Amino acid sequence: MQAILELLGHSIDDHVLSTKEKRALAALLEAQPLRGDQLRQLRNHAFDLVQERARQAQYAESMPALINWLSGIVKTLDRVQHQVAVRSEVWFSPGDECRNAVISHLRRSRRQIDICVFTIADDRITEAIIEAHRRGVPVRVISDDDKSEDRGSDIELLSREGVAVALDQSQAHMHHKFAIFDQHKVINGSFNWTRSASRYNEENLVATTDPGQIELFEAQFESLWERFS
Repeated sequence: MQAILELLGHSIDDHVLSTKEKRALAALLEAQPLRGDQLRQLRNHAFDLVQERARQAQYAESMPALINWLSGIVKTLDRVQHQVAVRSEVWFSPGDECRNAVISHLRRSRRQIDICVFTIADDRITEAIIEAHRRGVPVRVISDDDKSEDRGSDIELLSREGVAVALDQSQAHMHHKFAIFDQHKVINGSFNWTRSASRYNEENLVATTDPGQIELFEAQFESLWERFS
């Protein structure tokens, strides 16, 4: 993201988006897939750069060129946004599919993990969460207060290990079962993060990289985190 912002800053200096700069921008966008809100942030930044110059008298004669520059940036961003490939995966239990999918995502995450689940009572999943925390990945967990007191619950262990935990503290249940990984993928479904869900229950788990859905899940997570933490 920072490299793209720097490219925009250098590009606007001569008021021309050259073919070389356009290709460099497209390459950066393809190498670092961005969410919808990040693409909007870049678009807004480009508008701000032009507006900043529009307020200065010495740029008055350059406005047509600046508008063309802005148009080129917006078209490049729009083209990349339309090309973003949405990937989806589905797993079922009983069996190890769902649990292995959760653990795999926990192990691959590098930037951020936000977990919002009814309960966590599977040692292998818990170990993967703690491992992510220990390697420096920011991890937040929202869970149900009543289920956290059940025998076998690992919520207290996660808290003792330093993982940020928030409980709902209400008579109703916090019954979500979703997690967001690196702000790039969300997994959601009926699958409880428990041993019995893998061994016995008919459950499902769906993963998607759809930016619109991820934004909605992120907004819900932040709303709950603000209420419960």
